[in-house]
Amino acid sequence: MNLFAQWLAQIGLESYAAVFSENNIDFDVIRSLNEADLRELGVAIGDRKRLLQAVASLDEQGVAEAGSRALSIGMPAPSARADAGERRQLTVMFCDLVGSTALSEKLDPEELRAVLHNYRTVCGEVIALYEGFVARYVGDGILTYFGWPTAHEDDAERSIRTALEIVPAIKRIVGNETLSVRIGIATGAVVVGEQTGVGDQSKLAIGSTPNLAARLQGVAAADEIVIAPSTRRLIGGGYELSDLGDLILKGILDPVRAFKVLGPRRVEGRFEASHARQLTPLIGRDSEIALLLDRWERAKADEGQAVMLSAEAGIGKSRITRALRERIGADPHIALYHQCSPFHRNSAFYPIIDQFERAAEFQSGDSADQKIAKMEALLGKAQSNIEEVAPLFAAMLSLPIEKYPDLRLLPQQQKERTIAAQVAQVMELANQRPVLMIVEDVHWADPSTLETFAALLERIDS
Repeated sequence: MNLFAQWLAQIGLESYAAVFSENNIDFDVIRSLNEADLRELGVAIGDRKRLLQAVASLDEQGVAEAGSRALSIGMPAPSARADAGERRQLTVMFCDLVGSTALSEKLDPEELRAVLHNYRTVCGEVIALYEGFVARYVGDGILTYFGWPTAHEDDAERSIRTALEIVPAIKRIVGNETLSVRIGIATGAVVVGEQTGVGDQSKLAIGSTPNLAARLQGVAAADEIVIAPSTRRLIGGGYELSDLGDLILKGILDPVRAFKVLGPRRVEGRFEASHARQLTPLIGRDSEIALLLDRWERAKADEGQAVMLSAEAGIGKSRITRALRERIGADPHIALYHQCSPFHRNSAFYPIIDQFERAAEFQSGDSADQKIAKMEALLGKAQSNIEEVAPLFAAMLSLPIEKYPDLRLLPQQQKERTIAAQVAQVMELANQRPVLMIVEDVHWADPSTLETFAALLERIDS
């Protein structure tokens, strides 16, 4: 272990040693990192504070001697901490294959092995997408952590998204068997990272949370996701849930009120999902609100405006935009709300598609023809040349385009035409009424969305 890794271990942050090593971070640059840099590296907010405090205590001369100096003030040596766990809030997901006993009797051992391998591979790919950690395979069950070794502010939501994607993903496994799973999810304090054997798979979370997740999995039916109240509190109003009431679970003293996840709820953005209940009054943001209201008045007077709100996470940017919308609610206007997502940074036009589908009132049970009819109706409110733009929007929305003339465009040409059509749509709406467009978390926007917003800004500036 090098000196920098030893120092991280001495301040209790050894789990980030690999991340810093991969990004070539050592004592020579650690002093120049700020909170934004650490957040981008995936360092949890509490650990960011601990790290910055430790960095502040390093003097210019003592950087190279950080390991020995830390020991001299009473910090434990790396060897003393190598097997020690750390206390974390963890979201634990237990996923179990349904009917595995019947499969074992029905299939040849080699066929069964192939099925289990494909099942684990598919689940592992989805888990990795949301940065979960597979802690252990328990027969045909998969124990997964969200929040360790890397913590995120939305680990509970990541677990729900993972579960919702695993259920249909295993249906697509090639073979003669249709697979189903049961999933239980719980959140709580654990001690994790204690080495109890050989390899990462033996680093287990100690506490009641893994047992609760396993018990909830046991009461779920095939292809159901059951979550604990601790997880339910963290995911806000972003999902449709069914209250299962108080359940008596084996090995758990008190009844547990459990919830079944039905699916995502269509909401405008993260703020609305996280603050489904009534908000407290906004205090101390009068100057920011006044500035935004001034810009809104200018926009109403045909002077296009663009304002960027930039600050640390949690400072209240979304709350300010919410207050703006409340203040101008009586003004005739059109509101367009775009929510960028860390899970869709590689999905072209994702925030724009999401906004369009909400505006067109797409429903999960709609047929392709119904969605096309709703799309054309929405386009008709702002476009006179629907025949030209409809195939572009249909392709963007992954709807059938057979009813439209062949575009005969190269991919780059189609993207440019799609962006131009989107800009024209917004500008035509602005000719009808003032438009308030809000883009949340633009740092997560995909490249195609960024190009679209850049093209809009050029039109505003012209």
